[in-house]
Amino acid sequence: VQLQASGGGLVQPGGSLRLSCQASGSVYSINFMAWYRPAPGNGRELVALITAVGSTKYADSVKGRFTISRDNAKNTVYLQMNNLKPDDTAVYYCNAAVAVDRSSGYYEFWGQGTQVTVSS
Repeated sequence: VQLQASGGGLVQPGGSLRLSCQASGSVYSINFMAWYRPAPGNGRELVALITAVGSTKYADSVKGRFTISRDNAKNTVYLQMNNLKPDDTAVYYCNAAVAVDRSSGYYEFWGQGTQVTVSS
């Protein structure tokens, strides 16, 4: 299973970007899909998550500005980012829990990351 992220770039404060991440390979079904970015100090922080039935969760810092969605037919998750701020500058990583066949459990996979830079 591979997760291919795209859509990053350079944008001015207040601008918008749309990230995409498609899962390919031995994908039987996908549970949750999510976006992460590095956390201050160490590790990664959850930016947004969407479950298989469409329930969503957001970091407080992005609520009202970012929207996560998914296209199950395309095994793709999106992150619409509006009113971007310099503090949103980061590498964004997609993450998904994937079952590779009917009898397997769900395993987490990570994409390679896409750079988002918010600067004037």
